[in-house]
Amino acid sequence: MDNILRTCLPQIGAPAPDFKANSTFGPIKLSDYRGKWIVLFSHPGDFTPVCTTEFIAFTQVYTSFVERNVQLIGLSVDSNPSHLAWVQNIYKNTGIEIP
Repeated sequence: MDNILRTCLPQIGAPAPDFKANSTFGPIKLSDYRGKWIVLFSHPGDFTPVCTTEFIAFTQVYTSFVERNVQLIGLSVDSNPSHLAWVQNIYKNTGIEIP
């Protein structure tokens, strides 16, 4: 069983397995970001106070991340229309644009 787990599960220090996902910017693959550092930001739900605060905080450091070759990728079970409505709501209420 240990051998099966070692060969199937991602290992620390090993390349992450590729995956495809639909994003608010269209389809993406993890391999599209090869050569960059990646921060996978998982949030449980759009329109929640804590997630909104964290999203805004990531926006405030976004430029410094890009300068360091770091890509932020947000993960959530909510739909793309919900994500877009959330981003528009943040802008409407704070004036902050989410990249």
